Amino acid sequence: MISNAVLEQGVARGIVTSQQADGLQALARELAASAVAEPEDDEKLRFLTGFSDIFVTLGLGLFLGALGYFASLYGIPAMWLVLAASSWLLAEFFTRRRRMALPSIVLLGLFATSAFGTAFFFSMWLWQLNLKSSEVFRTHPWIMVGAALFTVAMTALHYRRFRVPITIAAGAAAVVIALLGLLFSAMPQPSETIIALSLFVSGCAVFALAMRFDLSDPERVTRRNDIAFWLHLLAAPLIVHSVISRFVGDKLLPQIGTSAAVLTIFVVLGAVAVLVDRRAMLVSGLVYAGYAFASLIKQVGLQDSTMPATLLVLGAFVLMLSAGWRPVRTTLLRLLPTHLAQRLPHPILSSS
Repeated sequence: MISNAVLEQGVARGIVTSQQADGLQALARELAASAVAEPEDDEKLRFLTGFSDIFVTLGLGLFLGALGYFASLYGIPAMWLVLAASSWLLAEFFTRRRRMALPSIVLLGLFATSAFGTAFFFSMWLWQLNLKSSEVFRTHPWIMVGAALFTVAMTALHYRRFRVPITIAAGAAAVVIALLGLLFSAMPQPSETIIALSLFVSGCAVFALAMRFDLSDPERVTRRNDIAFWLHLLAAPLIVHSVISRFVGDKLLPQIGTSAAVLTIFVVLGAVAVLVDRRAMLVSGLVYAGYAFASLIKQVGLQDSTMPATLLVLGAFVLMLSAGWRPVRTTLLRLLPTHLAQRLPHPILSSS
């Protein structure tokens, strides 16, 4: 953008007339206003600060992988403890000092996993249990609860120190595991329906937390935008999996019924994603589409046309929604009460 001082000098030197200078200033204001009203990307997120992020992440994988191997020679609890301590110390440099995006995400993920693994396997070693993780979840759920709550505490300390946005989602995931552990403590053999309902309620709670961050930053210019993104990414599979699992694999439901159920779920999910302006929800949900289609393969085999037809319709739905995201969102926002529509992120209805 040409500054006013440059335009004034241009007029003084006879390069442009005063009318032309006024016209250029008006054009600059018009372009600036249109840029604010029509952002290039509604979900601006920072995954990379440069190619060095990829280079450093590769180095972290090699270093920590080898370090974990040597530490595992002294026992699984020792391996997780060493990885947790190492990821924290590395974050002191790459997160706190260098502010590198991708390495910070990877180190936080490793730290949260290692914190859980440390508490979980140390408890198993302390109580001399030689069971698989799935068996521990059903026979000693309090171990899962304790490990999850320990992870919540450690991720809280990590966030206080480093302020990595994904940390809130990691802590929320640990809370969900703790709640499932409490469910298994109260009901040693809960039915699949109860488990699915618990996951659905947990997903809705995480979604509500994500929306709280979203509504507090409607223009998505602060760290709360990134926090909400990761929470949406966690909420979607919890909700989608708990619903899809009730249809997929049910031999009483014909294959065409399964496909219709899966597609209906994604249409509803797509409508919600458009309203809250979060493509992350669709991406997260699409991962679980593979679960549904794998079950269809087992039921109908590759010769049946149901599965490819479902994939075709789902792919077309995603492509059309991506191409017409803003017009579709404008239409859906008009169906909502005005006061609610204008509270949502990027309330484009107000500018139309």
